[in-house]
Amino acid sequence: MKQMCVGDRYQIQCYKHNGKIHRAWDEAIVLDIKKDYIVFGNNKTKVIESEGTTWRTKEPAIIYFFKNKWYNIISQMKKDGIYYYCNIATPYIIEEGTIKYIDYDLDLRIFPKGEYKILDRLEYQYHKKKMEYSDDLDLVINHAMDELIEAYLNHVPMFDKEQNENYLKLYLQLKKESENGNFTS
Repeated sequence: MKQMCVGDRYQIQCYKHNGKIHRAWDEAIVLDIKKDYIVFGNNKTKVIESEGTTWRTKEPAIIYFFKNKWYNIISQMKKDGIYYYCNIATPYIIEEGTIKYIDYDLDLRIFPKGEYKILDRLEYQYHKKKMEYSDDLDLVINHAMDELIEAYLNHVPMFDKEQNENYLKLYLQLKKESENGNFTS
């Protein structure tokens, strides 16, 4: 198996608890590889929904996938500031050039001025019942949301504006090099 390197391209697949694919992104470029997480970037990437519809993301995103945390963090680099969309989800696995995780509905949305909101509580309750999430899983999911909010309030690096802007610069440089044929991974 090839070692992951900065500049490599991966796909992303999001599943639901029942094992069905929920959504897939056609590209994410590796920006950094840390001991506990990997950082990716993408922009205007094609997204395929489970029912087959497609759309493209609107702005560049810096994405953090964690080896041991039950969430991932997407920094959406919009014109009016950085928005964060954080999914409560299993730690990632990588298979055949694809990052995979199971999404557990609850999301944390953080706005440029610092306020935040927990999203999709009703969807979580619906899926919890329909897909029979165990009590232990429910505890893990709720603990992950508490941990995520605490991480945000404690200003962990993933929520640092300057760090995300630096990753964006790196993403744009890698993208330009790959389009010009100057980058080999």
